Amino acid sequence: MPMKFAIHTLGCKVNQYESQALEQLLREKGHEIGSDSEVCDGYLVNTCSVTAVSDKKCRAVIRRLKRQAPEAVIGVCGCYAQVAPEAIRALGVDVISGTGGRQAFLQLFLQAAEERQHLEALDDALRRKLPFEVLPAGSLGERTRAMLKVQDGCQNFCSYCIIPYARGPIRSLPLEKAVEQTRQLAEQGYREIVITGIEISSWGRDLGGRPLHELIAAVCEAAPGLRIRLGSLEPRTIDEAFCAALKNYENLCPQFHLSLQSGSDSVLKRMNRRYNTARYAESVHLLRQAFPGCAVTTDLIVGFPGETEEEFAETLAFMEKMAFSQMHIFPYSRRPGTPADKMPDQIPGPVKDERAARAAEVANAMSLRYREAMKDTVVPVLFEQPERGAFAGHTANYVKVYVPTAPLHNELKNVRIGEVYLDGVRGTLE
Repeated sequence: MPMKFAIHTLGCKVNQYESQALEQLLREKGHEIGSDSEVCDGYLVNTCSVTAVSDKKCRAVIRRLKRQAPEAVIGVCGCYAQVAPEAIRALGVDVISGTGGRQAFLQLFLQAAEERQHLEALDDALRRKLPFEVLPAGSLGERTRAMLKVQDGCQNFCSYCIIPYARGPIRSLPLEKAVEQTRQLAEQGYREIVITGIEISSWGRDLGGRPLHELIAAVCEAAPGLRIRLGSLEPRTIDEAFCAALKNYENLCPQFHLSLQSGSDSVLKRMNRRYNTARYAESVHLLRQAFPGCAVTTDLIVGFPGETEEEFAETLAFMEKMAFSQMHIFPYSRRPGTPADKMPDQIPGPVKDERAARAAEVANAMSLRYREAMKDTVVPVLFEQPERGAFAGHTANYVKVYVPTAPLHNELKNVRIGEVYLDGVRGTLE
């Protein structure tokens, strides 16, 4: 019997991808997709557990849905359900599954909706031997940008991160399947594909050690008319072979997100990151040689346990040296179950917030310089949606552009860049 379901997604792009796939599968089975703000027959909650704050948000969402629709079936999956099933169980939900098979979770959820019974499917993620689960790629709604998940799992075990315990070993989408899904997305009318995964730099390790650039090249060739954008990369992925293999693909977006986390070698060592600042700087140099004018973006954690003022100053200086075009800056958030949570010299909240503000000031100045350098250039912009009285889109290097024009959804147009504006730039159609 057709029912009305809603999905609430917390966390990363992989969760978003998996939720979109679940929506597609539900629609294929004849069910209606509603909003999680309305009363539905059931709700699927795809959880995140990257920080203790994430855990709290997950619990709050589940409690809200139970109050909103006491008779609805609630199914919970994702990282928080994987690492803390007892906390989810205590909330009285109907179905609990972790980060294993999403299609198996959906079957349990639909069974619980029909039979009104409590069902669970949990495993030990670290011992998981499942192959990569191929799900429908793409997105719902108006087509502009689609996500292509090519990898799951992580084995880096950074000292602040719970994700290896939640997601388990590395699993890779076979290259042939990636090419097949890329072609399907091109046929469906998308203009850009974002290659995503839990740690895409590890793609291929379980496929005989195939390098990531082999996958990227195959995807670029499978859809030469689409922009191909990469998700977050581990800095050591960038070497001469990577750059030589990819520098001539015109549809590869020249925006590279290299996760930094700290610009201090001693902090990186405590974080159990597998590179130092010299190796990171080498990666940035190689990218800028191979892709002139490319955008290098990054993430930064400030206030990691034991971070001294001198170590933080090293980070600020390294940021300036790298001249990032955009940064995401986070005060360190303790995550129970990780080594960093038990480290001595935890930094007080006000100090973390003050350092985050200082780092953001440097990051904003670098972003401003990068966008100002684009003035009077003509670049293709993929238009997405109306915003602030204009139509907004992104350049290939992921700078947001506002153009006063009629709707241009999903169109790629040349734009002359004008002045810096808000979080992007203004422009005019050529």
